[in-house]
Amino acid sequence: MRRFLWLIVLSLGIAQQASAQQAPALPASAPEAAASAPSVASAPLADTNDQPNEANRRITTYLTKKFGVAKERAAKLADIVSVTATKYSLPPALVYAIISIESRFQEKARGQHGATGLMQVVPAAHRGLVRNVKDLTEPNANVEVGSAILSGYVRAAGGDVRAGLRSYSGGSNAYAAKVMQRVDSFRFVLEPDDDAKAANPSNDTNGRMVPVSEKTSPTAARNN
Repeated sequence: MRRFLWLIVLSLGIAQQASAQQAPALPASAPEAAASAPSVASAPLADTNDQPNEANRRITTYLTKKFGVAKERAAKLADIVSVTATKYSLPPALVYAIISIESRFQEKARGQHGATGLMQVVPAAHRGLVRNVKDLTEPNANVEVGSAILSGYVRAAGGDVRAGLRSYSGGSNAYAAKVMQRVDSFRFVLEPDDDAKAANPSNDTNGRMVPVSEKTSPTAARNN
């Protein structure tokens, strides 16, 4: 039951944001429209002088052991994802799942069509978002832009995360399903006391998750 509620609340939260802003996301077929989107300058990093919370400690250890990320880089990324996911009302587990699939946490990763960095952002498709970004391989900038893009797609889909993921990947149902399956692995690390222990990703057909906040954010889009 808690898992069902966890899935439903995201739909309500993001749908509320969408109705408040009424700003459509960029279709994957029209990358040139990205120039009119608001630019995303490098966002400020989380204050790494603060003691990391328990979830950040757990995810830092997990990234180091599971993906071979250096401890210092893993801790920095944990701070970045925590701040950025909150800003764009995305579950941190969703952001980690996308990064793990897109780049396997390789900051300098390059893909097709110029896809760059942790979240494989395609600069040519989002000129407006990246015009003030000096280095898209820098983790803070990349996660900021990628999260803005994803958030825009999810809101445009009325809170349907699977639909947002399909848009993020250029229309792939398989990609959306893979990300949703990976989400539970990260959610278990971030929220070990929750019902994630008993969750079965294959039974999740709703594709909706709880946002970390109700804060509004600029609409963006991503074509990968």
